[in-house]
Order: sequence, then structure tokens, then C-alpha cells
Amino acid sequence: MLMKGVTIRGLEVFEALAKTGSVALTAEATGLSQPAVSQQIRNLETALGADLLDRSKRPMQLTGPGRSYQSRTATVLSQLRLAQSELTVMDLAHLTQLSMGIIDDFDNDLTPRLVTTLAESLTNCQFRLITAPSHEISQALRDRELHLGVAASTGDVTEGITEYSLARDPFVLVAPTEAVAGATHLLDVLSDLPMLRYEREQLISRQIETHLKSCGLTFADRFEIGSNPTLLSMVSRGIGWAITTPLSYFRAARFHEHVSMYPLPFAPLSRNISLYAREDWAETVPRDVAQTLRTLLQKHMIDPVTEQFPWLEGHFEALDI
Repeated sequence: MLMKGVTIRGLEVFEALAKTGSVALTAEATGLSQPAVSQQIRNLETALGADLLDRSKRPMQLTGPGRSYQSRTATVLSQLRLAQSELTVMDLAHLTQLSMGIIDDFDNDLTPRLVTTLAESLTNCQFRLITAPSHEISQALRDRELHLGVAASTGDVTEGITEYSLARDPFVLVAPTEAVAGATHLLDVLSDLPMLRYEREQLISRQIETHLKSCGLTFADRFEIGSNPTLLSMVSRGIGWAITTPLSYFRAARFHEHVSMYPLPFAPLSRNISLYAREDWAETVPRDVAQTLRTLLQKHMIDPVTEQFPWLEGHFEALDI
């Protein structure tokens, strides 16, 4: 049992205030009045017997005890949201068929967790799952071969298909750790190594090439790789460097010891990952699956990666729009 004065609502308000540093912005984010936000924080501090916020600074900042408590609070709220989303998705027993496609970036960690959650509730359902690149999933949705699909967004609106945003996945540069050790100008060091490209048919490759062209950058065209693990393996062996994303980097963990990840040394670029659903499906099913996916992404991908690479904070993030 939580001690008197510590409530879930209070923890949510504290989480929001720790992020914004502003009572006004927290009130806007939580839907409470400003006096109600202040009261929630006072109740929490009284219950804990500690000052969590330094109110003398603008924006307000966490005190030492506040930082310690915030790290615990984030874990608690994440678990509660995961439990809530899993319970929401449980109401799928009425489905008799479900065909779903998921990008292979999720293979290592996210897809097994999602499928386990779905399987527990799809008690009377014939369930089919495929993993494939984004362009193949998008085509399968258009051909009505899938009911739901998780893929990188093209930004286009497709008639008969509804998009639910899941996450922003920024593009990053990955290079052999030994080659860039101590480098001050990344592109100068990489000029001696070839760029390793994704297979041109893939959406991620087209997005990267379009961006390089807009930046006025050209690199020798020598390697074109269809497999993300193979591409990261080649980087780890010092064969070349590549542009990829944190999601793609995350699934190739066995190569991380020899691969370094950096922000793009030119104009930034990101892609959105979305859940797509055919419009002949009831809105509640894709909406609930999307919320479960956001929670799983945050806990098992975004949080671990941003903890290791703080510069990704605010760039690699879950979306609810």
C-alpha cells in the first residue's frame, strides 16, 4: 500500500513537472489547474518528508532527493502503463482472424513481447504474423493481405488505411570504433572509408539518399546491403560506415563493442514508425494495439538506448499523435 499522500495522480504530476520545470506547462499537460498541480506536489513532498523541487530556479529543477525519487517513479509509472495497455489489448476474444506485419527492426525484442500479449487474448482467432521491410508491409496492406502493419511512414496518405504514429526514429551515423577514436571531424576521418548503403529498394535507403542529395553530399557507390545485421557487421569489421537509426542499431547488439554511433554530422533527419490499419477494422483494435506498442517501445527500446546515448533524448521518442 502506498503511504498516505502518495497517489498515482501525484506521481504523474511529479513526472510531468520534473520534465517541464513549470507549473503552468504541467497543468496544461495533465489537464489540472495550476493550484491543483501545486497541491499534488505539496502532498507528495509532505508524505515523503523531503523537498523534491528547487523552486528558487526557473525553470524549477529537481533536488538530489527529487532526482533519486524521479528515477524510481519513472520505473513504477512505466510498469503501470504497460500493465494497463496489456489489459486493454486483452479484449480481442471476438476476433476470428488477424493478419499483421511488423518491420524486422522489432524482431529481436519487441515482436516477441507483442505477440505474447496478443496470443493470450486471441483465444478464438486465426493469427498470422510476418516480418518484412517497410515497403513490403505497405504493399501488403494496399493489397489487402494484412489487417494491421507496423512500418516506417512515407508521409503519404493512402485511401482506406488509417495511420497511428508510434515513435520518432532519428537517423544516425555508425562507424568502426577504431577508425573514429579521438576524431574531431567525423566526415574527414570517414573519407577514407566507403559508405555502406541499404538496398535501394528499401524505404530507409530512399529516405537516406533523398536527404544526402538535399544536403549536396555524394559518396562513392560501392556497397548495397539488404540485411541490417550484415550492414552493422561490416561496420564492426572496419569495412565502412553507414547511416542508420537507433532502432536498427539496437537490434544488432552483438556488434556494438566495435561500432560507435553519432548524430549526423550534417542536417538532421528522422523517420516516423507507425501502425497502419485498414479502415474496415473497428477503431478500438488498432488504437489499443498502437498504445501497447508505444509502451513496449518506450520500456524496451527507447529508455535503454537514450540512457546509453543521452544526446538522443527528445529525438528518439514515442509519439501519440
